[in-house]
Formats: sequence, C-alpha cells, structure tokens
Amino acid sequence: DLTRDPRWSRVWENYGEDPLVNAIMGVQQVKGFQGDNPNKIGRHNIATSVKHYLGYGAPRTGKDRTPAYISPSDLREKFFEPYRACIEAGALTVMVNSGSINGRPVHANNELLTKWLKEDLNWDGMIVTDWADINNLYTREYVAHDKKEAIEMAINAGIDMSMEPYDLNFCTLLKELVNEGRVSQERIDDAARRVLRLKYRLGLFDTPNTYPKDYADFACDRHERAALQAAEESEILLKNNGGILPLKKGTKILLTGPNANSMRCLNGGWSYSWQGHLTDRFASKYNTIYKALVNKFGKKNIVLEQGVTYPAEGAYHEENEPEIEKAVAAASDVDVIVACIGENSYCETPGNLSDLAVSENQRNLVKALAATGKPIILILNGGRPRIISDIEPLADGIVNILLPGNFGGEALANILAGDTNPSGKMPYTYPRHQAELTTYDYRVSEEMDKMEGAYDYDAVVSVQWPFGYGLSYTTFKYDNLRCSHSEFGVNDNLIFTIDVTNTGNCTGKEVVMLFSRDMVASLTPDNRRLRAFEKVELKPGETKTVTLPIKASDLAFVDYDGKWVLEKGKFRMQAGTSVMDIACNDTYKWTTPNK
Repeated sequence: DLTRDPRWSRVWENYGEDPLVNAIMGVQQVKGFQGDNPNKIGRHNIATSVKHYLGYGAPRTGKDRTPAYISPSDLREKFFEPYRACIEAGALTVMVNSGSINGRPVHANNELLTKWLKEDLNWDGMIVTDWADINNLYTREYVAHDKKEAIEMAINAGIDMSMEPYDLNFCTLLKELVNEGRVSQERIDDAARRVLRLKYRLGLFDTPNTYPKDYADFACDRHERAALQAAEESEILLKNNGGILPLKKGTKILLTGPNANSMRCLNGGWSYSWQGHLTDRFASKYNTIYKALVNKFGKKNIVLEQGVTYPAEGAYHEENEPEIEKAVAAASDVDVIVACIGENSYCETPGNLSDLAVSENQRNLVKALAATGKPIILILNGGRPRIISDIEPLADGIVNILLPGNFGGEALANILAGDTNPSGKMPYTYPRHQAELTTYDYRVSEEMDKMEGAYDYDAVVSVQWPFGYGLSYTTFKYDNLRCSHSEFGVNDNLIFTIDVTNTGNCTGKEVVMLFSRDMVASLTPDNRRLRAFEKVELKPGETKTVTLPIKASDLAFVDYDGKWVLEKGKFRMQAGTSVMDIACNDTYKWTTPNK
C-alpha cells in the first residue's frame, strides 16, 4: 500500500493517475510478492492485500477516510479495473476502504464486496477490514445503532475477517447474531473457508514459524542493486535549462533544504515505523542525499547548510525555526545550489493537508537563495505533489525523486553526475495552482476551444507538469506510427508499431506511450487514455521499432447504465508526436459487468 494523503484524490487512485498504470503496477506487485502460484505460496513469498478497496483515494473533502462521490461509470471503469486485474493475477486478500462511496460505507456495501468481487469475479480469496473499521459504522458513519448491528451489516456485506485491535466482544456479538438468525451459518462457513484457504495456501499449518536464518538473501547485494536501479529509473528530470545537468566534475555544491540529510524523507510513511519517524535510527547504513553527494562529488565540493530543518522524529508538518541567512551566506563560495524540498514522512490521517503548497519556510529559502544569483537545482521529495508555482521559475533544474527508498540518495547522485541518464515519467498530473486539480484524461468538453462564443475563460486548467512527462540527457524522435488494422472488430488484437530514434549524444531509455481518443461517443469521451507503454534503451543514432499490442476491447468504456460498450466510429491514436486514425466497424455491448 503506497500510502498518501487523499487530498490529491483527483490526481491519482492507488499508485498512479491512470487505471492502466495502476493495473500493471498492481499485477506486478502481486506477482512479485506472491510468486507464480497463488495456491502454494513459497517461503520466500507472502500473500498480497490489495487496498483500499474501493475509491479510497477519491474523497470529496480530500481528507483521510472521508466520503467519496464517484459516478457509476467511473467507479466501474477507472476505480474497479486495477482491483479486477490484481484479482485475476492471483491476489489472495483485499482490504476495504474505511470510508463511504456515494453515501454507503464500503464495509456495509454488499454489491461492491460480495457481488463485484466474489460473485462476478468468482474469487475465492479473503476480504479483511482495516484497523477497527467495523466500529466506524456506528461511531463515525452512523449507519448502525451499535457495535452488534455494525457487525451484522459488515459480515452480511461480505467481510471475512475483522481486524479488531481493542476487545474480543466481536466474537460474542457475532455468535449472538447467528443464533438470532441475523447472520446465516452459511455466511460464517463461507468466511471461515476463505480464512482457512488462505492459511493453507501460505503453508501455515505445515510451517507455522519462520526464522531469519532461512532468509540469507535478505537485503543481499543483488536485492540492493535492484533497489538502486528501481530508484534510478523512477526519479524524474523535469527541468534542465541550458543543460545545467549533469553537473561537471569538480562543481562546488551548496546542499540545502530540509530533505537534504534524511533517510526518513526518502522512505516515507510505513517505513520502519508507522509515520516513518524512526527511519533514521534503523536505516543509518544507507546514504542520505548529503552522504551520497559527498561520495560522488567529494567532501570538499559539498557544503551542507540546510536553512530549514525538521525536528528529529517530529510530526510531518513540523519545522524548526528557519536559519535561511546561514544558507544564503554559504552560497557565496559555491558554483550551484541543490535545494532538497518537499515534506517529511507521513501516512493516513496525520498526513492530512489544509494547504497544498510547499511550506512557506521552504519557499522563502529558495527565494532568498535565488537572490544570490547562483543557479538552483530543486530536488522534489515527497509522496504527493506540493504546489511550487512561485518558486519553479527560480530553478534552472528540477528533479522529482518521489519516495525512492533507501537507495534514493545514490540514484540522485548518479543522475546529477551524469552516470545515470534519467528515464522516469510523471505518474500523475502535477498541478500548478491550488484550485486547479485535474487529471490528464479530462473530458473533451473541458477544452477551451469548445467554449468559444459562450464564455471568455480558460476551460482547461493549467498544470505544472502533465502525466507522462519526463526529460532525458538525450533526445528521441518518433516516426512511422502504424497499426495492423485500419478497421477493426471487438475481437481483434491491434498491433501498433512506432520507430523511435535516439537523436542525442548519449545512451538513454525512453518510455514509449500509446494514447487513444474516442472521437465521438455516447458519453462525453475522455481527452485521451493511455493504452500501452514500453521502455526501450537506445544508443546514440540507434533506431528501434517498438511494438505496442492492445486488444480492441481495451478501447471500450462503461456506459451510463454501468455496462461496457465499444462503439462504432473513429479512434485517434498517438505515440510521441505521431498520430493516426483507426475505426471500429460496429457497436458491441457486454451483457456482463466485466469484459
């Protein structure tokens, strides 16, 4: 569970902004955690819990565990699809959204829990609550009179296991409900089978205990190399004016900002401790950004003067009294300023935001340093985008490292030095203004040119960086987009190919993305949708043909009545700057909820 504050509910759901990205990342995590056989989990694997089902990242208030209001078509098409993909990949458990959707708490929603998950997908896994969440049905949601009624509602909705941390009267009350006929014995038997089935799959009856000696590869060199590569390929170069990056050997750097010397910031919440506040105690063998830059550029070339700092093990929103003048003074004898800004670790309700901007202290730090005339490289470090529109123009270079983990400092140092060519792309739309939050797949009716003659205003919000954006130290050219079908039916497989050339001077990796736009539809279509992507590595001057296959049925959408439909008509496809049209030859409507 990549935990984050749901204030950014309209920016992404679960892991990324796009349902396809969510599904692919979710499926790969399921396979990585569980292995290839969900019916027999090996000792080096664990069962996955896909969470928080469903719409947890889309509350209207933007606060943790508060109500979401999601249209039936979006709920099925964009929110449910990643969970469906994970279930079909073998996910063994699902944890339930603590809040409500369209007025009904998910813990009491039989349609979402039993029909959509268990019946429609023929799934034999286990549904589990989060921390004491059944209690919320009467203590917070007020849809039950007391705990007994809350248990009745939740178990009948489809809950199989209750995470009950406070008392054992759950068992007594549930037994009373069965004896009174309010919860059927069949429902209890079904839940018990699902719990026992999971334990058998995990081999807990054969091997109930595990020991460290059985896991000699834990944190081995091979795993650490993989962690470093993952960090290198996910950190995103967003700005590089004048080719300020990579930095030349011997460059003298002022390293500043509250995130410059903290393992806690690199890992985020749920790392080593709930809020991540103990991370620096336990991850001291790894390198902060400061230590990594010292190792890469030499101690004599790194001046650490943070200007703004966080209290040791304090809450995420706390900052010490700023010492901006010290950082400004330290800038006099350096070539470039690397300012590491963002936020401290957090998760769940303690991480709720009232202000989406980076803290005033941090913005004042960057502004004061910009007044020195020294070039600034901003390092953005956090689990969600924070508004930086007033300081972004002051920076010549910007790298968004997100939450890169224990090797995030090394990965950044390698990118700054040019030993690694950045290839990460934005997994969400980064907003420019507090009141302008959107996703890349906005409805075409929001486009400004559609409003001509009606009102004189911009109908499409401006963004800081769009979904899928990311720079490289080289350049790429796209040519000759083509498809196996100019006209297709619902059962066809569409094979798209595009020629990609490295037109720069160094080897680089490019994420080739295929987007579609339904030109006319019975529901106002999305501006565009990501349909496939592939990362390819190219040497200078090298051209590769990238193949991006999709099913024709992938172009379907969920209609107003909640059913999938692929409609006759034209689709515009795009990869890079290359565009082509293809056409569906008929309309096909699914009779079942899932394709």
